[in-house]
Amino acid sequence: MPYTRHSTSTTTTVNRRHTIPEPTEYETEDYSDYDSLKQGDYESQVCNNSNVMDFSQVFLPTVYSIVFIVGFIGNGLVLCVLVKYHKPFNMSDLCLFNLAISDLLFLISLPFWADYAANSNWAFPEFMCHAVTALYMLGFYGSIFFMILMTVDRYAVIVHTSTSLIPKHRSVRASIALALFVWTLSLGASLPNIIFSKVKNTGTLENATKCMVEYSERKVWKSFHYTQLNILGFIIPLSVMLFCYSRIIPILMTMQSQKKHKAVRLMVVLVTVFFLFWTPYNIVIFLKLLQELGYMTSHHCYQDLHMAIQWVESIAFCHCCLNPIIYAFVGQKFRNLFLKILKEWFPLCFGHCTTVESKSSERTTSKYSHASMISSTKAKLKV
Repeated sequence: MPYTRHSTSTTTTVNRRHTIPEPTEYETEDYSDYDSLKQGDYESQVCNNSNVMDFSQVFLPTVYSIVFIVGFIGNGLVLCVLVKYHKPFNMSDLCLFNLAISDLLFLISLPFWADYAANSNWAFPEFMCHAVTALYMLGFYGSIFFMILMTVDRYAVIVHTSTSLIPKHRSVRASIALALFVWTLSLGASLPNIIFSKVKNTGTLENATKCMVEYSERKVWKSFHYTQLNILGFIIPLSVMLFCYSRIIPILMTMQSQKKHKAVRLMVVLVTVFFLFWTPYNIVIFLKLLQELGYMTSHHCYQDLHMAIQWVESIAFCHCCLNPIIYAFVGQKFRNLFLKILKEWFPLCFGHCTTVESKSSERTTSKYSHASMISSTKAKLKV
């Protein structure tokens, strides 16, 4: 969910989204986690940064490649099930569909960053710097915002049963309009990075070409950028999840149904996974903000944050691989539809597998998402 690149202020380019920029008159945000040092730096700095760069050139391409393969397969299967067996989408299905699209946009950018990390050089045309940055940022904010929308929809359906985010008689139009609004918000949040990204020769020892974000107003834009990441990418979604689920769980616990325990466990998992995967990243982002404001300016702090951002960002990236599991594959109906696709595509491998169909799942395909399961359970019990 979140997921941009940044810089601070001295010698080395760091994480794909986080950099210690070259000492130029402009603010630069380098989209690599690796870069060489300027001539004239201390020998200890050269040694430390060379070690970090060597580590980045192996670690980052490996992680990006794994995340890309696993995430692309998972989210691609979600889209295949939704498209192949779709009926009129409800709000939950639409959010799940757009969440998978967001994750795929984000994942498509990773092979480019992997190549960038491995070679410490941007080998693509300049327009690709804008395009890949757009995919990355739209995927990041789109994923976060659609998770928020799914959570609010569950809250509206369960806590306020007499109301709904989308009036039934206008469900299709209103759902599409709401999805477009979320994409517009995602584009608005991503626009500064997309506009200010550029390909530039950094003048380093390797004379490498970099895809970077270059701001003319350094402290204002950098501080705004870090703050935006923390607020839009972590504080708001976590607050919404905690508030909504804290209201939903007590209602579910009053139900006389075995499904309530599964639903409660899933909501706890959703919040826990989001917190565990995104908290380390946002802590480091906050430290980068403090660094930009003039705190923690020692060279050791730069080096530590340089290395830390690579680890925590890689952990955060794995969240898009888990979204298909925790939002889609938890439902029996969705798993059955997924297995049905595998039987059609690979009859020799999966032809012997059996599915567990329930009467309720045979009547509608809209109950395979976690949100729909909760709302349908409540509707049946008339809570």
